[in-house]
Amino acid sequence: MDDSPWGDIPSKSAADTTSGPQKENEPTTSSTAAKEPQPSSTSTSTPRGSRKVPARKVGAQPTRLESVGDAFDPLGPLGGDSAPATSLPTADQAPTPPRKEGARPGRPAGELADNDALNLPIGRQRAPPVQPSPVSTPRSTQPSVSVEQAAKPTFEILVGDPHKVGDLTSSHVVYQVSTKTSSKAYKQSEFTVSRRYRDFLWLYNSLHNNNPGVVVPPPPEKQAVGRFDSEFVESRRQALERMLNKIAAHTILHHDADLKIFLESEAFNVDVKNREAREPDLGQSKGMLSSIGINVGGSSSGKFIEHDDWFHDRKIYLDALENQLKSLMKALDTVVVQRKGLADAAGDFAVSLGNLGQVELSPDFSGPLQGLSDVQVRIQELYARQAQQDVLTLGITIDEYIRLIGSVKTAFGQRQKAFHSWHAAESELQKRRAAHEKLLRQGKSQQDKLNEVGAGVSDAEKKAHQARLLFEDMGRLMRGELERFEREKVEDFKSGVETFLEGAVEAQKELIELWETFLYMLDAEDDTTGPGAVNAAAQLQQAAAVTAAAAAGPEGESTAAARTATATDVALEQDA
Repeated sequence: MDDSPWGDIPSKSAADTTSGPQKENEPTTSSTAAKEPQPSSTSTSTPRGSRKVPARKVGAQPTRLESVGDAFDPLGPLGGDSAPATSLPTADQAPTPPRKEGARPGRPAGELADNDALNLPIGRQRAPPVQPSPVSTPRSTQPSVSVEQAAKPTFEILVGDPHKVGDLTSSHVVYQVSTKTSSKAYKQSEFTVSRRYRDFLWLYNSLHNNNPGVVVPPPPEKQAVGRFDSEFVESRRQALERMLNKIAAHTILHHDADLKIFLESEAFNVDVKNREAREPDLGQSKGMLSSIGINVGGSSSGKFIEHDDWFHDRKIYLDALENQLKSLMKALDTVVVQRKGLADAAGDFAVSLGNLGQVELSPDFSGPLQGLSDVQVRIQELYARQAQQDVLTLGITIDEYIRLIGSVKTAFGQRQKAFHSWHAAESELQKRRAAHEKLLRQGKSQQDKLNEVGAGVSDAEKKAHQARLLFEDMGRLMRGELERFEREKVEDFKSGVETFLEGAVEAQKELIELWETFLYMLDAEDDTTGPGAVNAAAQLQQAAAVTAAAAAGPEGESTAAARTATATDVALEQDA
């Protein structure tokens, strides 16, 4: 015990700790200790000077170095003045706080002189100089995205190559559905399958039944007459493509297993039959709804009275919106019919001008007639193309949201059925509680039946509680779905109207360019022909101007044709 190198034996008295080669408060600098490493006489005193450490007697013990004051530190004292010596701290003073290396007065922090490396304590390496950070450095930051968006898989779905298959009795149109995705749930990142219209309809119904309360983008409606027309097939193809991309972009629907079967399965009909065999309730509600006996797809009994003002206002709004969209669709159909009528009228007018140019003997007059006939043919093509663009731009958006409102109403119906199921569970709970209380009043003679009824009451309470929670959760889900519906409606209609207006402007520019080119050709011919031909050309210019004015609307078509015929007769008489 006497040979302890630490001198911290509690049994020693204060008189024993005074024996040592150094006296109290005698400082030992780091440079002196480095030059004279005495293994048996290297004791130091604490900065407070309240304790003496006995001499070490272990020869292999390494030297322990400890600075006493800032005056003996190799980097100098802490502070602004460079006084070489400072008074040692006493027992009443607090110890000196630690300092950063290199903080010498008159020298920037982190900068050391060459001879400072020689004064460093033993075992300490020279630290690299600290570079001062700039005061204001602009940081280039990437736009941050949420964790949900970063983890959300991407889908790019194309529906193309519609072609007719089958014989006369079973003929139908088949589409190629090509998918590119970053989702790990699929076997490959790119794949293509063949689907017909009823497969898209199956997907829509399955998603509605699997996800009650979610607004599922609908497919286009069926059409028995003209379903193989090129315009109808193209409009249906675009509607199916928009449907799949919206489903894949939905935060809930893109996780559905039925969507994976639809996009990826090579043997689609077989997989659907196997899935229905494994899950007989595939066409009904799943998950928690089935576990508590709620059938969202079934019929509901009783009249539903909406107690939530928010949902009541949304139902009124959706009814008004549906009526307005239907009126807009009817007006657009009228515009499309008129454009097609203008195209047919321009075609008939072109044929009449061409026939007149063929029977005319004067080449100076037959040439402009044939040129005007060609212009009318171009106008016919322009009107027909513009009518088709109106249907494929604004018309397809209006039709989509009319059908989407139907999906919203289906979600409202599912919420209504969940409400009826909740109240049915509450009624069943009240009946079981009444039976239980009746048995309690009869005494303990029917203990077994009392236990059975009590278990039934607990089960009924659980089902009623779960039904209430599901109704509330469906309400919260539908609030988010309706907000999402409003956002997408504004974006889609804005894009559809912009495309519609751009198409109308381009069509008018092309129409003006056609007439200007024709008039320029007539002016060029006037310089090389005689007076009679000039007079005839002037009459044709007047006829062309009248026809151009009539192109602004369908109501002036008959008047323009009459004026053109009159001008043509005058030109023929003058030429004769």
